[in-house]
Amino acid sequence: MLDAIIQAVAIAGLTWFIWQAIRIFALKSPLDNIPGPESRSFLYGNLRDLTALDSWPYHDHLVENYPGFARLRGPFGGRVLYVFDPSALHQILVKDQYIYEEAQYFIRSFAIMVGQGLLSTLGEHHRKQRKMLNPVFSPRHMRHMIPTFYGIGQSLLDALDAKIQAGADELDMALWTGRAALEIIGQAGLGYSFDPLVNEKPDDFATALKTVTYALGRATIPRRILPYLPTIRFAGIGHALLKVFPNDGVRALVHISDIIWASSMAIYTEKKHALAQGDEAVSRQVGEGKDIMSILLRANLEASAEDRLDEDELLGQMSTLTLAAVDTTSNALCGILARLAEHPDVQQKLREEILRSGADKELDFDALMAPPYLEAVCRETLRLLFAPQPQPCSPRFCRTRQDVVLPLSKPIRGVDGTPIHAISVPKNTTVVCGLLNCNRNKALWGADADEWKPERWLAPLPSTVTEAKIPGVYSNLMTFLGGGRACIGFKFSQLEMKVLLSLLLSKFTFGLCDEPVVWKFGGVRFPTVGKDCVKPYLPMKVKLYKANESTRPEASP
Repeated sequence: MLDAIIQAVAIAGLTWFIWQAIRIFALKSPLDNIPGPESRSFLYGNLRDLTALDSWPYHDHLVENYPGFARLRGPFGGRVLYVFDPSALHQILVKDQYIYEEAQYFIRSFAIMVGQGLLSTLGEHHRKQRKMLNPVFSPRHMRHMIPTFYGIGQSLLDALDAKIQAGADELDMALWTGRAALEIIGQAGLGYSFDPLVNEKPDDFATALKTVTYALGRATIPRRILPYLPTIRFAGIGHALLKVFPNDGVRALVHISDIIWASSMAIYTEKKHALAQGDEAVSRQVGEGKDIMSILLRANLEASAEDRLDEDELLGQMSTLTLAAVDTTSNALCGILARLAEHPDVQQKLREEILRSGADKELDFDALMAPPYLEAVCRETLRLLFAPQPQPCSPRFCRTRQDVVLPLSKPIRGVDGTPIHAISVPKNTTVVCGLLNCNRNKALWGADADEWKPERWLAPLPSTVTEAKIPGVYSNLMTFLGGGRACIGFKFSQLEMKVLLSLLLSKFTFGLCDEPVVWKFGGVRFPTVGKDCVKPYLPMKVKLYKANESTRPEASP
C-alpha cells in the first residue's frame, strides 16, 4: 500500500514537472519579446547570477545594458521579468501592489524565522499590523528616543577610546557598529539592554545576529523551495528537520531564529508583567516606558477588538524589530565610514559641519536632521549601496495574482525590433524589482550615477529624477522601498545613523587598512576582507581626532 502511494506521488510530481516544461517552452508569452541575458543553467536560470554573494558584476551588467526591463529565466526555464523602470516600479509597488504580491518564499521563510511580523504577513493581515505600528514610528515618538541614542553612542566612543588607549592599531568597525545598533534597538525598540558595550567581546546573541546577512545569502536557493514543502508542526518535527537541513545558511537561520524568539518571549513576559503592575513599574524598566514596544503594548490594550494584535503577532513584531534593525543600519554606517576613509577631504568637511552645528551634542530631532552635508553623505551612500531593512536593495521578488499590463516610462525595442509601449504580464509571473539599479540608473541620475558624490544632493536634482515619479518613500530613492510594504522604521534608521556618525567623527578619524574591502550581497550588503571571507568584517585605522577650535561655533559674550 505504501509503495503504491509513493509511486503515485512520484508519477504526479513527474507529470507536473513535464507539464510545466511543456508550458514554458511550447506556449508563447509576451515576455519572450523583452530583451534579456542568456541563462547559463536550466536548473537555476539566472537566479544564482542575481542573488549570489558576489553578484555585483551581474547587477552592473543589467543596469548598463538594458533600458529598465530585462527578461530573465527562473528555475527550469521559467520566465522572470526584471524591472528598474520608475513608472513600472510605481505600478508594482503602489498602484497595483495587491496584484504584485510578495513572493511566497520570502513570506514563508520569514514566518519561520520571526513569526507573524510585518515581514511575513500579506494583504489585510499586513495592513492591520501596519495600522497599529505606524504611530509608534512617527517623528513624535522618535524625538523622545534621542537621549537614548546619544547615550549609547557615547558608550561606543568610550569603548573605542579604551581600545585605542590600550594600543589597538586597527578596529573592526563592522563589529562595533553592530554592537551599538543592537543596543539601540534593544533600549529604544524593546526597552531592554542586550549589550552595554562594556565587555571585551559581544555575547552569543550579538554574535549570532551578525551572521544573518551571510546566512540569508547562503540560503537563497533553499528558501525558494519552502513554499512547495508541507508545513510540519507536529511535535516540533518540522523545526528539527530544518536544524539538520543540508545547507549551512538554513541551519544558521534556524539557530538565529531560536535565539531571537527566546529573547522576544522573555522580554514580552517581563513587559506584560510590568504593564499589569502600573506606570511606576514600567518607568523602572530600560527605556522608562518610552520604547517602541512599550508604546505598542499600551496602544494594543486600548485598541478595538478588530484592530488588536494577538500575542503571537506582538512577539512577531519584537523578533522582526530585532532582526531588521541590526545588520541593516550598522552595515550602512560601515559603508559611510568606508567611503569617508576613501575620501579624507569629504570626511574632514563633514566633521567640521558636525562640530559647527553641535550635532555631536544632544541636539533635538529637527536640529539633527538639519545639517545639509550630513544629510547629503547619508543619502548618497544609501543611494549606491544600502537598504536598512532585510532584502530591499537586494532585488524584491513578487508574483502576479492576475494578468496585468505594466506601463513604461518610455518605449523600449523588442527582440523582434518593434517598439514596446507597455508589457502584458501573465498571471503567476515572477517579477523582480531591481531597486539598487533604479537608484543608479544613468538615464535618471546622469552619466556619473555610479560615482559617490554627496555634492549632488546640495543642488537641485536633475529633472529626469524629480519628474520620474520614483515611488520610494525616501528622497527619490528606492532604498527604503515604497508603497504598503515600505520600511516602517526608516526615520528610526536615519536618526541612528546621524547620531552615531556625528559622535564618531567628532572624536575619531577613520582610514582604510591595507587589506582591500569587498562588499558582498546577502539579505543586506556587508563588508568583508578578501573574496573568501564570509562574515561581516571592516578593519579600519581609527585614531583620536585633535579638534581645531575654529570648527566650533564662537562662544557667546
